[in-house]
Amino acid sequence: MVLVTVLLTICLLVFLNVPIAIAIALSSLFYLIVEGIPLSIVPQQMYQIIDSFPFLAFPMFMLVGSLMNAGGMSRRIFNFAESIVGHLRGGLAHVNVVASLIFSGMSGSAISDAGGLGQIEIEAMKERGYDADFAVAITAASSTIGPIVPPSVPVIIYAMAFDASVGRLFLGGFIPGILMTVALMIMIYVYSRKKDYPISPFPSFRKVFENLYRCALPMLTPVVLLGGMFTGVFTPTEAAVVAVLWSLFIGFVVHGELELGDIPRLFLEVFVRMGVVLFLLAAVGVFTWILTREQVPDYLLSFITTARISPPLFLLMANIILLLMGMVTTVTPSIILLAPIFYPLIGNLGIDPVHFGVVVILNLMIGNLTPPVGPVLFVVSTIGKVSFHRAFKATLPFILPLLVVLLLITYFPSIVLLIPNLFMP
Repeated sequence: MVLVTVLLTICLLVFLNVPIAIAIALSSLFYLIVEGIPLSIVPQQMYQIIDSFPFLAFPMFMLVGSLMNAGGMSRRIFNFAESIVGHLRGGLAHVNVVASLIFSGMSGSAISDAGGLGQIEIEAMKERGYDADFAVAITAASSTIGPIVPPSVPVIIYAMAFDASVGRLFLGGFIPGILMTVALMIMIYVYSRKKDYPISPFPSFRKVFENLYRCALPMLTPVVLLGGMFTGVFTPTEAAVVAVLWSLFIGFVVHGELELGDIPRLFLEVFVRMGVVLFLLAAVGVFTWILTREQVPDYLLSFITTARISPPLFLLMANIILLLMGMVTTVTPSIILLAPIFYPLIGNLGIDPVHFGVVVILNLMIGNLTPPVGPVLFVVSTIGKVSFHRAFKATLPFILPLLVVLLLITYFPSIVLLIPNLFMP
């Protein structure tokens, strides 16, 4: 009964716009006091959940995204993407998607993508005659590619929570990320024909080569990281440090657009974001202990076994839960909250944690495009100076191709596992 009260209290506080970390912390504290449990359990569980070596990569990859944005990478990537797909009907919308795919190999964050490339993309589309709603919708939808293609910030959190291989998860996102890109581009083509958007002339080979040359080193980031991991030069966690050093080298030495005065501001931004994440993780650590004490995972496992729920049916149920979860909270808290419930279930049902991880992250990213929270949509609508309601209405058609890809990777695990099984069996 006390646990039910705790869950209802969390829902009520979140509904009242109380930050989810504070809602979980207050509700957990209420449980401990009512049950007469010594509060010394709090620091123990808070420390235990963040005492993870792979978690060290989290702030590093966040910093990489900031450094790439500040170092002028966004503009160079946009120009290169325009030179290869800008001649298609609805050209700049295709550029938007392809640039997001390329940039995702450096930032690994939807917010970094939306905040960095987003402003360039939306302004360019509006200048070329595209309506603001369409520009915002494409930018929001394409930014979901970032957390799927390596390196990915949410993957670090998932790997820590589900005890999964970071390297295999990184590799597992390649094909789904490409499928998302293709699906969105097909939708753009259909939409652009209907709206009769213009076609740009095919660029010269020289222009394509020049734009490729200007962004070649940033585009090598995932190659450097994955190559180092596969050859054993460094671990996935150490790869994040290498990515930071690589970003500093490109920003300061190669392009010279990064200045020393930018570094304190960028570090401060990452420190603030990390403070929020760490507080959330600490609060969820106590809440996870409560769920375990109340044997919630065991009850669910018993129910799944007794009801003879098959893996396909479980995946359908998980998709619905994750989509709903993504609508009310951001990716990191969702993964941490659901880990103690889903982790034993997927093990019992024989579902590969790498396959499930990509499904989880894509679900939550789609949810992040929808009200009431919709953090990615909020950022993009603010940049595009479009109301949240208008932005969501315009984005709805482009959520459909993302859902199609979600269904494909859910029920055809080989799409996710093909590359990991080839390179990291």
